[in-house]
Amino acid sequence: MPDSPQDTLFASGVIAEDFTFNEHVAAVFDDMLDRSIPCYRLVIDAMAQILSCHLQPGTTVYDLGCSTGTTIFELTRRLPGMELTFIGIDNAPAMVAKARTKSAQYSKNHDIHFKECDITSCSLPGAGAILCNYTLQFLRPLARQSFINRIFAALPSGGVFILSEKTIALSSRLNRDFIEIYHSFKKQQGYSELEIAAKREALENVLIPFTIRENTALLEQAGFSEIEPFFTWFNFSSIVALKR
Repeated sequence: MPDSPQDTLFASGVIAEDFTFNEHVAAVFDDMLDRSIPCYRLVIDAMAQILSCHLQPGTTVYDLGCSTGTTIFELTRRLPGMELTFIGIDNAPAMVAKARTKSAQYSKNHDIHFKECDITSCSLPGAGAILCNYTLQFLRPLARQSFINRIFAALPSGGVFILSEKTIALSSRLNRDFIEIYHSFKKQQGYSELEIAAKREALENVLIPFTIRENTALLEQAGFSEIEPFFTWFNFSSIVALKR
């Protein structure tokens, strides 16, 4: 896969509008993911191992809020013999367009499809596993329970749901510590103080994180009974939920 251009969207520190998944973001999004989400590839490794434990060959896997399709492409490399069908869904036209361009350049023959659709209302026929990575945090808090309920209803018995999110700590003091640690991580990735502050301002009214406990409660309320966090890095967490 070709390398993504470097993310310099907030280098000037000027904030013209709230963060949106437009063509400018799509162009640099893969670089943004790698430099903004700690252990991004490690989490995909873990997701692949979980899916290999629970899915039969030929299962359909949905990635809701798939952005440019990176998670799907990485999973196909890690699960080459399972003949899985991957369907990525996103409501941002620029993201879906980039995902389709990458898919056309992808040399291996995999059953991969991308759809431009609202993840809160699109149908999910034949789902055996559903992924939602760093996406729920962009939905209005009051809409999240009904969204998780739809995911539970779409899965069969034994179905797998994997949720990855930016989170907040229950302790306000530790939450401040975690934010500072995360900002240090971003500096190590080459982002300046100006870029970090500008992006945080752009996301302030767009990305609203929950605690791990709140996210777990959404899953329990929907009907998932086997729920476990499988990765945590300060204010980033991934959870697997199984439908009995």
